[in-house]
Amino acid sequence: MKKVEIHPEAVERVKKFTITDNNLGFGKYVAPVMIQAIYDDGQWQRFDLLPYGPLLLDPCTKVLHYGQEIFEGMKTFRQPNDQIKMFRPEQNARRFNQSARRMSMPEIPEEQFLNACDVISAYCKNLVPRRLGESLYLRPFMIATEVGLGIKPSKQFLFVIIASPSGNYFAGDSVKVWIERDDIRASQGGIGFAKTGGNYAASLQSYTRSLQAGCDQTMWLDSSHKYIEEMSGMNFMCVINGEIHTPALSDTILDGITRKSVLELAKHEKIKVVEDKIAVDDLLKKIENGECTEAFVCGTASIICPISSFLDKDGRTHHVKDGSGKISMLLRDKLIAIQAGKTDGPEGWMHPVKEIHF
Repeated sequence: MKKVEIHPEAVERVKKFTITDNNLGFGKYVAPVMIQAIYDDGQWQRFDLLPYGPLLLDPCTKVLHYGQEIFEGMKTFRQPNDQIKMFRPEQNARRFNQSARRMSMPEIPEEQFLNACDVISAYCKNLVPRRLGESLYLRPFMIATEVGLGIKPSKQFLFVIIASPSGNYFAGDSVKVWIERDDIRASQGGIGFAKTGGNYAASLQSYTRSLQAGCDQTMWLDSSHKYIEEMSGMNFMCVINGEIHTPALSDTILDGITRKSVLELAKHEKIKVVEDKIAVDDLLKKIENGECTEAFVCGTASIICPISSFLDKDGRTHHVKDGSGKISMLLRDKLIAIQAGKTDGPEGWMHPVKEIHF
């Protein structure tokens, strides 16, 4: 494993950096340091902790033309004893490499990935928020940096981690969802399971329509426009007859780490979990007849947020019986308590970050 080289200017910047705003928002503030690593000649050359700053790219850099890039989202939390811990970072490392393989990019050894996340978290310890539910959000990403207009995989890459002290992703207590009946986000054999920018770019047109309709999120269906898949940036779950139902994973759905954690917590609470196809029209019928009492989204940024209503293309609004989410909020509270170190979670969920004195 290559050691992360620490640049003195980066240390000085983070020492002087403060945030006085109590409303952190999501991605509103960015730490003054970043991890950077260069891949060339078939290997990772070096890893550095540098001052945060612009990336200098040639106009012919491949990522700008062919979108060869991937990213992750993960969180570091402050514990009651003031120690800081990351939530299940090894899952992010594995998913990052899964995305890399699909996008014909080099993998980063898991130990190297975790060490880089440890270093930026440690140097940003004073920026990890103290309030319940808030965190230091980490955004590792990799881009193709080879210069040239030929359509072929790059041989040079840049890996970066930036950090953002963040609060809640959604401002309200629940969200309204727009059902996308026309566009599709992903199809079988594509890149729907990879955390790459193209998946999110494809959702922006529908997101605009969602906002215009007074909604907060888009619900995506499969290529047949029949079965529910996921939201634009998070997974979907609902409560039917007291059971949690969620679409079964496929190569068109992102394997969410919060999704995985919520299902494990639900099973621990003796709540039955069903992973299977969910026909959107069947769901709407179950909402209307009261069989579906809750629906919610879950993801790293959003954690868990109840859905209050679904707006369909025909203009009909379907209100969820328990829009405040009794079961979903129970699971949310348990997950946040584990992340904040208030209760013990399953072994290995919270990764201690080694303290650095500087």
